[in-house]
Amino acid sequence: MTKRQKKFMLIALGLAIVASATALVLNAFQSNLVFFFTPTQVFAGEAPKARAFRIGGMVKAASLVQVGMTHEFVVTDNEREVRVTFTGLLPDLFKEGKGVVAQGELDSSGRFVASQVLAKHDENYMPPEAQHAMDAAAQRRASQSVRP
Repeated sequence: MTKRQKKFMLIALGLAIVASATALVLNAFQSNLVFFFTPTQVFAGEAPKARAFRIGGMVKAASLVQVGMTHEFVVTDNEREVRVTFTGLLPDLFKEGKGVVAQGELDSSGRFVASQVLAKHDENYMPPEAQHAMDAAAQRRASQSVRP
């Protein structure tokens, strides 16, 4: 092998190692990526069926039912509702009528089984995606009520 061929082989080997490392990092990132969906998007079938995702909105008033450590409540974006089941301790700031984001999967019956529940952290906070969905739902309701 000439000096030039050895240099080319080293460069090719280096590029192969960098490409492999990049592929591994992107694969790990993709498998840990969790998308956010609103109840309207879940109802429309946009949410994945066999993969974890986050759902966000408001906890519907008078929807919280607790049996032991299992909690059931409804998340709404004021247009659609999704029933959520969570087993564990709810955050201290979790309340009906307040913003919430839950991470988990849909079961075969369409119920969202949460593995984690996150509550708002102050009086004015709501996840930006949930706030956008709530605003869009309010605009759709307003435009439908104006029609003759």
